[in-house]
Order: sequence, then C-alpha cells, then structure tokens
Amino acid sequence: MLTAIFLQAQPGGGGTQMMILFAIFIAFMYFVMIRPQMKKQKQEKNFQESLKVGSRVITTSGLHGRIAQIQDDGVVLETLSGKLKFEKSAISREYTIARFPEENGVKEKK
Repeated sequence: MLTAIFLQAQPGGGGTQMMILFAIFIAFMYFVMIRPQMKKQKQEKNFQESLKVGSRVITTSGLHGRIAQIQDDGVVLETLSGKLKFEKSAISREYTIARFPEENGVKEKK
C-alpha cells in the first residue's frame, strides 16, 4: 500500500510535502479536539469520585439537593420532595462552598 503511494508521488518531493502537511493536520486535530475532550473527561471523573455525603449539588437537569447516600451505581439525593436516586454522571456541579460557606468552616468576607 505504501509503495503505491510513493510510486504516485510527484517528482521533486511533492509527496514528502503532502505527508508533512498530513502529519501537521493530525497533530493540530489532536491538540484542538482530542486533548481537551480527554482533559474534560478526567475532570468529570475526579469530580464524581470526590462527591461526599452532605454535599449540596445540582444535577444536569437542574434539580438541587443534598447527597444522602453514595452507592456504587449512583447517589441518593435528598430534595424537598423526598429522596431520589441518580447516576453519578447526572451530578453537574457542587455548590456547597460557594453558597453555604459557614457549613464548611469558611467564613464570608465582608
């Protein structure tokens, strides 16, 4: 297969330039698309592993609640309407420290 590509190359090094441009394109795509996605996945995994009982969180659907239990396959959130079970991937963000700093030993700045 490679011999067919080299045999079709233009005289004067045109094929070499094409290979270099292709390699640059692949490197560009890696740094623009693949690497940021892998970084985001790693951050989400670390966030899901760092969830603690009692933390106030928001789900991806916008439901606010407090983590009552952490299980292998998900979490149980305590909301005003009762307890609901969600997958860990459904937890969007934590807002305990930002909204309720006194519960975490952080004093508000005045």
